[in-house]
Amino acid sequence: MKNIRNFCIIAHIDHGKSTLADRMLEITHTVDVKNMENQVLDDMDLEKERGITIKSHAIQMRWTPSGSPSKGEEYILNLIDTPGHVDFSYEVSRSIAACEGALLVVDASQGVQAQTISNLYMALDHDLEIIPVMNKCDMDSAMPDMVEDEIIDLLGCKREEILRCSAKTGDGVEAILNAIVDRIPAPQGDPEAPLQCLVFDSVFNSFRGIIGYFKVVNGTLHAHDRVRFFNTGKEYDADEVGILKMDMQPTKEISAGNVGYIISGIKTSTEVKVGDTITHVARPCAEAIAGFQEAKPMVFAGVYPIEAEDYEDLRASLEKLQLNDASLSFQPESSMALGFGFRCGFLGLLHMEIIQERLDREFDMNVITTVPNVSYKVFTKDGNMKEVHNPAGMPDLTEIDHIEEPYIRASIITTSNFIGNIMTLCLDKRGELVKQEYISGSRMELLFDMPLGEIVIDFYDKLKSISKGYASFDWHMNGFRPSNLVKLDILLNGEQVDALSTLTHRDNAVDFGRRMCEKLKELLPRQQFDIAIQAAIGAKIIARETVKQVRKDVLAKCYGGDVSRKRKLLEKQKKGKKRMKQIGNVEVPQKAFLAVLKLD
Repeated sequence: MKNIRNFCIIAHIDHGKSTLADRMLEITHTVDVKNMENQVLDDMDLEKERGITIKSHAIQMRWTPSGSPSKGEEYILNLIDTPGHVDFSYEVSRSIAACEGALLVVDASQGVQAQTISNLYMALDHDLEIIPVMNKCDMDSAMPDMVEDEIIDLLGCKREEILRCSAKTGDGVEAILNAIVDRIPAPQGDPEAPLQCLVFDSVFNSFRGIIGYFKVVNGTLHAHDRVRFFNTGKEYDADEVGILKMDMQPTKEISAGNVGYIISGIKTSTEVKVGDTITHVARPCAEAIAGFQEAKPMVFAGVYPIEAEDYEDLRASLEKLQLNDASLSFQPESSMALGFGFRCGFLGLLHMEIIQERLDREFDMNVITTVPNVSYKVFTKDGNMKEVHNPAGMPDLTEIDHIEEPYIRASIITTSNFIGNIMTLCLDKRGELVKQEYISGSRMELLFDMPLGEIVIDFYDKLKSISKGYASFDWHMNGFRPSNLVKLDILLNGEQVDALSTLTHRDNAVDFGRRMCEKLKELLPRQQFDIAIQAAIGAKIIARETVKQVRKDVLAKCYGGDVSRKRKLLEKQKKGKKRMKQIGNVEVPQKAFLAVLKLD
């Protein structure tokens, strides 16, 4: 056990985590040169296309350090590469729980960013040994001395403890591997004690069932042992256990401190929970390992199948996705406009986009996603409190005493020349400035209290565009506050489309309603009758647009003759139009539901 090191790589988006992992795999000869490619651990097409890490990836390397006290001995290094985007921070928290140390990677040209700080605090909460690494030192725009000062301010470490490297060229990566061996402590645990394994991830395989990834905290797990999952109480035979290299390698046993996988022919996705404990049936451990905190969804949206008969397939697909992404939550709901579907909770807009894309690619599910919103606390006049995730679930206006909405504490790190624009953006989104302070040089940190509902739709995109990509953004929940919110309904020909309803602040409602109507006018296809698009608060209409009918020249055949012939024909036409408007229904295209996200 003294020769095992478990560590993860944490950093802000695009600071070079996956590239550094690539170089480590290359130097330790874990991956053959012919199989080497960029982002080798990112196995989803989506990750490669977007250049981001979505899932944490575990892999085992072997390394014999040179020139250190442990010279000549071979060490097992279990690496977990983590995502950098705030929407996937739950993946990072699970990876951190399975490690004893972390490499904190900082880009030498960009310095410490918001996500660097929040991931660092998460690692320090778990008492991890932090090794600061400064990446991209070979770039022309690198400012190594200045960035070193920032890291020293942040960590309080010595200057010589900061390792400089270039993950692209491989310079300095061997020194990092030696530092992992020297600085990160070996895992604690007793190989002879009753078995305790922490499940930190799982994946569905259509041939072999559910594969669980775990870290052995105490005891030893052998192939063909009879095991029990602590929380569900289910028992299985461990058909195969093994370690995670580029592909899975079966072994006879995995002992304390190591990371591996288990295949036991589990078919039902609800039987494996991330954070569960695996133990032996014959000699069980006394208590489960403290698991992870449940992920709290921040953004809710309805996901509906386009064809009603695909409802059960969609449920199965979401369950399989949940195995692989434990931060996704869902429950059934129905909508007048869209039929039966699910109310899904996501950690952010990017998370929602990725889930939608994965449903399409991995499970071939075509879905409609409604306007995202957050959860509100509605207090009624009889003193009851109801949590509302969906505008359709709002009680009647006459019953509501007041509504509380979730607030966040947002931290924005930027250079001083963008401060004005960023403040304007935050104040427009009903933000309140808590404090601003200089971190180093011309870089500032702004702290705002803001309503979560204002930032879920397009805040991050706008922040990136006004700061030319330099501002970094991170946030955490900061309680609920009373707010003057109203439910804005969209009516088509007098009928409410519940999937387009939103909860918004009363001050913004008229402007938002008007923009919604204008956008829908562009997107709805023309019919043979006029379509009235109205925005309403309760019974009061606040905006209206009309999609004009497709006109046909019915008088073309009435050339000459008495005018009463034309009049008679037009009257007949008018009656037909009236009947058509009563029975004709308006198809709302998927683009219309997404248009609300991109109103500007």
